[in-house]
Amino acid sequence: MTDELLFEVDGHIAVITINRPAKLNAMTPDMAHALEHAIAQCNASDTIRCIIVTGAGERAFCAGSDIRILDDYETPWQFRNRDDYCDAIRLCQKPTIAAVNGYAFGGGLETAMSCDIRIASNNAQFAAPEIKLGWIGGGGMAAGLVHSLGGANAALMILTGDPISAHKAEQWGLVSEVTEVADLMPRARAIAQTIASRAPIAAETGKLNLRAAHTMPYEKAVEYERDLQTICFATEDAREGRAAFKEKRAPVFKRR
Repeated sequence: MTDELLFEVDGHIAVITINRPAKLNAMTPDMAHALEHAIAQCNASDTIRCIIVTGAGERAFCAGSDIRILDDYETPWQFRNRDDYCDAIRLCQKPTIAAVNGYAFGGGLETAMSCDIRIASNNAQFAAPEIKLGWIGGGGMAAGLVHSLGGANAALMILTGDPISAHKAEQWGLVSEVTEVADLMPRARAIAQTIASRAPIAAETGKLNLRAAHTMPYEKAVEYERDLQTICFATEDAREGRAAFKEKRAPVFKRR
């Protein structure tokens, strides 16, 4: 672990904070390793039910990879096979929320898009600026933007490299909500608390179902959804949910 990536657990909610504000929270390989470790802890935990990813300070969520260290890779192939922090987030089995404060540029935008839910403070900006430096994104940039805001808007961002505001991002569907800066983390925690109060296995299979809806043909996605529903229906939590409904009380879910 590194103090440039903070990991905090409060009840059923984990908060991962990219903690390098003096460098706009630009990511290093050590930070990527720490993020992988934090996600692995979340996946292994029966207690953690939702994860918030955010950046330290108000200037930046994450400005992507630290450009100054990219020349440290000895070959293009080594660069190609580097540990990728976006991959780590996509491998998370629990629901994830990106609380975007300030710049989400390059790999920072990809980090946000790797989360299931995105909310932003009104000072947030989003950009795919790699083209200005001679390359393109490699952590899911095009796929994430096309899924979120359609081909034309994705092309505008990728081919110009210019940023869009938080309100434009909300208008285009990149984020679900825009808050005041001071309200960002309280709102993210409120959403996380709501998710954490739901049946954990249903939330995790719901996440799988959402991914399938993006990647599978329609009929296969419906078939897969029915299989996931059957798995959930057979759990102790589903029996508890049905019993609580009949008894007119709040359910007590145990991830079983």
